[in-house]
Amino acid sequence: SLESAFSAGDGKIVIQNLTTGTNWHFSSRYECARDGIVYQEPEPRLFSFNSPFGACPTCQGFGRSVGIDIDLVIPDRAKTLNNGAIHPWRTPAHSRYIKPLLKIAKKYNIPLDTPIHLFTKEQFDIVMNGVEDYIGINGYFAEIESQTYKMHYRVLLSRYRGYTKCHACGGARLRTSARQVFVGGKNIQNVVEMTLEDGLNFFKNLQLNETQTAIAGQIMAEILWRMELLVEIGLGYLTLDRLSHTLSGGESQRINLATSLGSALVGTLYVLDEPSIGLHPKDTDRLIKILHKLRNLGNTVIVVEHDADIMANADIIIDMGPLAGENGGDVVFAGTYNDILKSDTSLTGQYLSGRKTIDISFKRNPGNGKSLKIVKPLEHNLKGDNVEIPLGCMTVVTGVSGSGKSTLIHDVLYAHIQKHKGHVFNGRVGICERIEGMDFIGAVEMIDQSPIGKSSRSTPVTYTKAFDAIRDVYASTQAAKQLGWKPGHFSFNVPGGRCDTCEGEGDVTIEMQFLPDIHLECEVCGGTRYKKEARQILFKEKSIVDVLNMTVNEAVEFFKETPKVKNKIKILQDVGLGYIKLGQPSSLLSGGEAQRVKLATYLDTEASESTLFIFDEPTTGLHMDDVATLLKAFKKLVENGHSIIIIEHNLHVMASADWILDLGPDGGDKGGRLVACGTPEEVIKSNKSYTAAFLKPVLHDLLRK
Repeated sequence: SLESAFSAGDGKIVIQNLTTGTNWHFSSRYECARDGIVYQEPEPRLFSFNSPFGACPTCQGFGRSVGIDIDLVIPDRAKTLNNGAIHPWRTPAHSRYIKPLLKIAKKYNIPLDTPIHLFTKEQFDIVMNGVEDYIGINGYFAEIESQTYKMHYRVLLSRYRGYTKCHACGGARLRTSARQVFVGGKNIQNVVEMTLEDGLNFFKNLQLNETQTAIAGQIMAEILWRMELLVEIGLGYLTLDRLSHTLSGGESQRINLATSLGSALVGTLYVLDEPSIGLHPKDTDRLIKILHKLRNLGNTVIVVEHDADIMANADIIIDMGPLAGENGGDVVFAGTYNDILKSDTSLTGQYLSGRKTIDISFKRNPGNGKSLKIVKPLEHNLKGDNVEIPLGCMTVVTGVSGSGKSTLIHDVLYAHIQKHKGHVFNGRVGICERIEGMDFIGAVEMIDQSPIGKSSRSTPVTYTKAFDAIRDVYASTQAAKQLGWKPGHFSFNVPGGRCDTCEGEGDVTIEMQFLPDIHLECEVCGGTRYKKEARQILFKEKSIVDVLNMTVNEAVEFFKETPKVKNKIKILQDVGLGYIKLGQPSSLLSGGEAQRVKLATYLDTEASESTLFIFDEPTTGLHMDDVATLLKAFKKLVENGHSIIIIEHNLHVMASADWILDLGPDGGDKGGRLVACGTPEEVIKSNKSYTAAFLKPVLHDLLRK
């Protein structure tokens, strides 16, 4: 009877109890028999948002779709409901929508004079979805959308539309069928929202019966192996669904390391470029263990690195030098760590052995008596601890990876100051109750490692304005005056003396229809960028082309009798860039070099107002000798009346700080607290700070020397 019923009912039947009238619904298909919702049969591609089979049909697997952007509806979450936090309800025509909320606020514990960002999840849900007579923000926009036949309502909606979390999948990227499959009481969305550490614990504690173990045993072993590697390498604070473009360079490199270990290759050559970028000394030990594990599997590991701990754990050290640029390129030393400590030719060995040290002043600058105070920062993993940053001195922000350093300084402090100063800021402003003391600074400059220019016309001398002075020198020569040439004739950015064929680029682009474009050296100027006439005008027997091919060190000597030029170029030498060529395209500079070129421009500027400079890992890629030079440049900025905040893991920079803010104690959800603050001498007394444990012996060693 059941088979006949299923056949006649197209896979659905209803069994009725004639006595009670109760109905039971059944279906032979993968669906809910009662309400008819059809689900896809589970298979691997169903759980991939990269497959059309598994991706949410609304957002196509991107997790974001066009809808009402709550950041536009509540543009400033530091505002209260009484102060008009909900933007569309500020107008007289729509103010009636907030009146029901004000009436029920006391009953449902909705604070009217508390900033929106301090609301609990339950309070915010009521504001969004409504209760009783209050229809909520979502109800308001649903009502507006029902009347889009009116032009002014369509205009109103367009003001608050944007790419926001997909309303269909809640940002999970997957269709409903994938989210309705549960393992251990959790669906795939619940699992990928976990941190790696929590995810590892979930799979370790997952109870499977004999049949399930037979099916998924090998898969579980692979999951546990890979997750253990990622946690072991210090990335346990990252969530599984973290977008790859939001990872730092060091995090990406460590994920690649874990991937290589997970594949268990043997006889492979691994080349790692600065894997300690962004690593706290606590995490460096983990990295070293991973590198040793790779080596012990039978692989060869080559690491380009400046970290002293990694060098101490290397089997062989190859030291290049003796200096940088044209004064480098020689193998100064090759041998063991113990041997390099005795080497007289190796600058690295002299620093490692303590024969040469970074000059650090133990006289702490107390600042100018003013400070910035960040009250209750709550962005991402920050827990709301008040943070005070003294002005007129050098403050270093430390903490393990993922502890909240960049969130506090970039997303909260920098973003709020930019907004307060009325500057254009496209990013999201981090949540905090308020920031006090922003009027004490005249300007704020974020000096990160982003490129200073993508065009080949952008060079260190054009960026620092030194080229303007050089062009003035050539325009003042007798030959230039006879031709009636002005400084502009020596620029490769405007017509005049530049090559007309390549327009000052130095190369010509050949467009390929189905292949990448090809860049060839210009045949007319030979890659020099200038016409023959410009190349024939000489100053001290050197043409403008010869000058652009000089290193900074050579140019300082060449222009020693021309102070206007020499002073402009010498600032590059002062930040440790004496080896780069004046005309080197900016696109060929490393992130650290680009950051120091930016620093050089500010060292040369006599600012009339006090400026706050923010540096993000400025020692990346720097040798200990370069760090010593960089610290002198920081000291000069402070002496000029400016304030400096540095996000850094380098122990010598920490030891040089006037003030330290240590966040942590760990990364992710276990971070975001202000663990210690004060002078380096005060911070090393903390028992809760990982930084203190590593900084203490360094400070004591420096004091002894």
